[in-house]
Amino acid sequence: MFQHDNARPHVARICTQFLEAENYLSGFGNEFSSEDPRCPGSLPEGQNNPQVCPYGLYAEQLSGSAFTCPRPTNKRSWLYRILPSVRHKPYTAMHCGNLTENWDEVEPDPNQLRWMPFTIPKSSEKKVDFVTGLHTLCGAGDTKSRNGIGIHMFTCNTSMVDRCFNNSDGDFLIVPQQGEILITTEFGKMMVEPNEICVIQQGMRFSVNVFGETRGYVLEVYGAHFELPDLGPIGANGLANPRDFLTPVAWYEDREVATGYTVINKYQGKLFSSQQVFSPFNVVAWHGNYTPYKYNLDNFMVINCVAFDHADPSIFTVLTAKSSRPGVAMADFVIFPPRWGVADHTFRPPYYHRNCMSEFMGLIKGHYEAKEEGFQPGGGTLHSTMTPHGPDRDCFEKSSTALLKPERVADGTMAFMFESSFSMAVTKWGLETCQRLDKSYYQCWEPLRKHFDPNWRPSKQ
Repeated sequence: MFQHDNARPHVARICTQFLEAENYLSGFGNEFSSEDPRCPGSLPEGQNNPQVCPYGLYAEQLSGSAFTCPRPTNKRSWLYRILPSVRHKPYTAMHCGNLTENWDEVEPDPNQLRWMPFTIPKSSEKKVDFVTGLHTLCGAGDTKSRNGIGIHMFTCNTSMVDRCFNNSDGDFLIVPQQGEILITTEFGKMMVEPNEICVIQQGMRFSVNVFGETRGYVLEVYGAHFELPDLGPIGANGLANPRDFLTPVAWYEDREVATGYTVINKYQGKLFSSQQVFSPFNVVAWHGNYTPYKYNLDNFMVINCVAFDHADPSIFTVLTAKSSRPGVAMADFVIFPPRWGVADHTFRPPYYHRNCMSEFMGLIKGHYEAKEEGFQPGGGTLHSTMTPHGPDRDCFEKSSTALLKPERVADGTMAFMFESSFSMAVTKWGLETCQRLDKSYYQCWEPLRKHFDPNWRPSKQ
């Protein structure tokens, strides 16, 4: 059923392997279950851990929260598998490449930073899979104290063969930008395309198949899980609807690997590997409320200003990872989708701004409205804590004199932002090694000219 190569699998088979996750992210201990149709009745009835599981399976619990968390935040799933994950050789340290949690590699840089599209290695020159293609761009905090985030790029050209990845440090929110990725997890498979996202939560093993040159962004959070933002005065409906989040259907492979199957574990910011003789994707059935999931960004219900002024970007929040401070996020995932602009007497693009948050922006496709030149799909920008930023000169001049009639904004475009309360440190790879840093970025604001007129008076109506 599943080929370990770059051939694209049959679409229908993958797309039908999902459950609709009604209210999946809304809390209150919602329960989901799935079993591989090849083994009907593989989910135990009436209890989680019977003396003997159906089909001779092993019961294993995966906990994403402390046992004693309140019911709305208690996360766990039961996996019924052919062999338990504990059966493996000892972990040994492995080379981390450009994946790091060392935030002191280079001196701090408060400047506005922009990166050109990150280079994808050619498969004819070097085979790079998802794990070896992970590069840490910036981050803050500490995995040991379970408080922080990391922002990574992935650029790869080959599928993971007889290896999987497990993040013991936190959750991965994956944003493909170029190329589809087929993610096989312990819970089943997910095909994730550009303009979709997926979340692989802490401790879940997964492998990534690609179908050519592939690139994307990863937001990692330590110590919190992503959830839907509160809606407040918006009311019951809007933004991302819980029913649009999808979880995989159970799928297993009972496969022995004589040459050894490698399990790669990210632990305290380092990589470790262990060997076992069987595929880890041997879960025949599962149930619980702690699973991987995916979401199509086209399903986002935009809330926008219909009178005057420019609303804050928080109205575009898809997912949030909350901190211990009310109303302050460790990280928000925010998108800027196609929408109507109708505000009267208003400078419609994003306003000039200094922020106590850090803002990393990426572009999946199209042109971002406030900087139509320079900011390209597959690249990024970082505007650090209290560093000023805003539209370039061309955008300002055009928008200041535009006829304010209803217009479509961002058609054919999808920009996004990873916003965080942490003050981000950029890695040596991001500032030097990747050689994609645009050192002329600041020049897009240099042509801004003075319009001040001390003799100006309001016109009489």
